[in-house]
Amino acid sequence: MKNIAFFLLPKAEVTYVYEDSTMRQVLDKMEFEKHPAIPILNHEGKYVGTITEGDLLWKVKNTPNLSFKNSRSVLLKHIERRKTNQSVHIDADIDDLLTLAISQNFVPVVDDQDVFIGIIRRKEIIEYCKKLVNNIRESEGKVDER
Repeated sequence: MKNIAFFLLPKAEVTYVYEDSTMRQVLDKMEFEKHPAIPILNHEGKYVGTITEGDLLWKVKNTPNLSFKNSRSVLLKHIERRKTNQSVHIDADIDDLLTLAISQNFVPVVDDQDVFIGIIRRKEIIEYCKKLVNNIRESEGKVDER
C-alpha cells in the first residue's frame, strides 16, 4: 500500500478550532466531542498546530486567577503548546505517516497548498495492521481467534 488517503478522515468529519478561538471555545469543543487534542487552523484553512488538554491545564496552572469563567478572555494564541504535531502531505509515503503516528495520536494531512484536508488517526493504522497480521496468519494456517 502506498496511498495514505486510504486512512484519511476528511476535514468535514474532524473537530478543529481556529487560531483566534478562545480557551473557553476550545474547552467546550473538547468536552462536547470528547477529544483530548484537536487541530488548529488559520482562516485560510492551513494547519497551524494542535492544542491538547495538557496545554490547557498548564495554562491554568501557570496563570494566576485564571478560571473557567474568565477563560473566554484567553486567546488560543496565548496558550503555549508543549508538543508539536507534524503534518504530512496527502502524497506522503506510508513510512512518513507511520513514523509520525508512533508519537502522535493523529497526523494532520495537508494538500499541495498546505491546506488542511483531514487527519489520519493512529487507531485506523493499527486496525489496518491487525488485519494484515491476521491475513498473514490465515495464509500460514494460524488463525487468531480474538
